[in-house]
Amino acid sequence: MTILALETSCDETAVAVLRDRKLLGSEVASQIAEHEKFGGVVPEVASRNHLVHAPRLLERVAREAEIDISRIDAFAATSGPGLASSLMIGASIAKGLAIGFGKPYLAINHLEGHLLSPFFGETEIRPNVSLIVSGGHTMSILVRRVGDYQIIGRTVDDAAGEAFDKIAKLLVLGYPGGPEIEKHAIKGDPKRFDLPRSMPDSENFSFSGLKTAVRYLLPKIVGRFCETPNDERRPTQTPYKLPEKDLADVCASVQEAIVDVLVRKTIAAARKHDVDLVTVSGGVSCNRVLRKQLDEACKRHGLEFKTAEPWLCTDNAAMIAFAAMLKLDNGASSNVTEEIDPNLALQ
Repeated sequence: MTILALETSCDETAVAVLRDRKLLGSEVASQIAEHEKFGGVVPEVASRNHLVHAPRLLERVAREAEIDISRIDAFAATSGPGLASSLMIGASIAKGLAIGFGKPYLAINHLEGHLLSPFFGETEIRPNVSLIVSGGHTMSILVRRVGDYQIIGRTVDDAAGEAFDKIAKLLVLGYPGGPEIEKHAIKGDPKRFDLPRSMPDSENFSFSGLKTAVRYLLPKIVGRFCETPNDERRPTQTPYKLPEKDLADVCASVQEAIVDVLVRKTIAAARKHDVDLVTVSGGVSCNRVLRKQLDEACKRHGLEFKTAEPWLCTDNAAMIAFAAMLKLDNGASSNVTEEIDPNLALQ
């Protein structure tokens, strides 16, 4: 069985071909440079670039896989969640190919692609507690088998990656914020600033309070406040260019606060639901401190830790093809009339 999948849920255009769990070709066109000047993803810009990149990537992947697209057995695409104008591009292309060649079509949940990515290429999906952590999502999930998922906790406001991006913007760092903060945190003291860990007794996550705490912390470091009509001292709205040592310490403290919450809640969920395997996926899972601390915490509690390769953690079509193949193995397929859903839930 050979599957071609497209992933266009946000600002990466990706195409991959998978045959019997072996990856024959995978291409990703990043749009970071286009969106960096805006400090975040602009939906209209993203969808226009998908239209430009997708045909070129299809041709390149077909050459890389040494296969004629007419010989593909099934076509898949991300159907949600994500940006509507972006999702529509990949789904429309996959549906058109499926109709044109008379092959099955599979609409894949982007989150399920991440969820299954730590098992990429394997035949068995073992029960586990999974942490999906990215720019748009932060959630812990009990995985019993393919298609049998129970959401344990999710963010009630900002996702972890979103918090990284917003705090990086305050610090006049580049986009995306996670890698920038991680880079500066290497030389910083994570204990210098005592930043909040929100909702400690809940299974849900919250990171908006951390962003607010940093916003009030920065003017204290540089001594820059603005006077309000009520003579209150409040932080100015402008970004703060900190000295290198202060910047490193702030970044290290922010990273520690986010990682601490993610690790503690994931381990607690695994123990509560009596599983012996913890997995992590999503773009933020590329953070080396998160991987290290989660791995160490799992060892302390007698749990196995499993994560995908870094290239599989950011948005890509290989994980969508893998999820589609697992669904095909179970006899599932989708109707080409099925609509995209920007708010698609994980079921």
